[in-house]
Amino acid sequence: MKKIGLLGCGAIGTQIALAIDSGKIPAILTHVYDISKEASEKLVSKLNTKPEIVENSHLLSSYSVNIVVEAASQDAVKDVALSVLQNKRDLMIMSVGALLDDSIYEILSDACKDFKKTIYLPSGAIAGLDGIKSIKDELESLSITTTKHPRSLKGAKFFENSDIDLDEINSPTTIFEGTAKEAVSLFPTNINVAALLSLSGIGSEKTSVKIVADPNTDKNTHHIEASGKFGKMTFTIENFPDANNPKTSRLAILSAIETLRKYCSDEIQIGT
Repeated sequence: MKKIGLLGCGAIGTQIALAIDSGKIPAILTHVYDISKEASEKLVSKLNTKPEIVENSHLLSSYSVNIVVEAASQDAVKDVALSVLQNKRDLMIMSVGALLDDSIYEILSDACKDFKKTIYLPSGAIAGLDGIKSIKDELESLSITTTKHPRSLKGAKFFENSDIDLDEINSPTTIFEGTAKEAVSLFPTNINVAALLSLSGIGSEKTSVKIVADPNTDKNTHHIEASGKFGKMTFTIENFPDANNPKTSRLAILSAIETLRKYCSDEIQIGT
């Protein structure tokens, strides 16, 4: 069985750990780390098979794990990802927005080749990435409109320099329009879907993003449109927010679990 190290013991990390512990993912969680020791201890207390809590994020990949799963933050990716690959471990990244920094992307891409390891990016809260990847060379336009309840957007960097008061919004309101690169920078924990979409398609500078705050919705909705020489694709995904973290869609967690299960399994693989 494959051995897994977990970086980040919050809502997503906890659900991944529970999936491993239950046997849904055929692997062993051997080591965990969170910047909050309390969060690590809380997670471990929920598990039947107790992983070791390491004292430093860089120690995760120094043990004989097959893959390190990042479920922490963009900063964690920037700090730890390269050392994971240098230690010849595979890596799964949830905070995909970090890769829209061109220098980070190039460094990690080169490291994958140099150390013959792989970075896995789950599809997260959207669908259709197989299709987008297959026609990326014929794409001419790509856009995503994300609609969330205002509480799911609270705390985003965007509001540090904005006059918008989320508590005063009483009808669907567009609060942002721009590129995926801009969106991921201003909403680092809210809009990883835009990063994934842009990486699959025509890049972060050419992928258009609109963010709508709707106090009347109980879902996170993503409407994607792609057009080009191949034709046109349009699809909409309506996700319920995770009960423990409204910034995250339940589908994002399920996607992470399925990606890791697929990595750890010997079976027929469906899709690209």
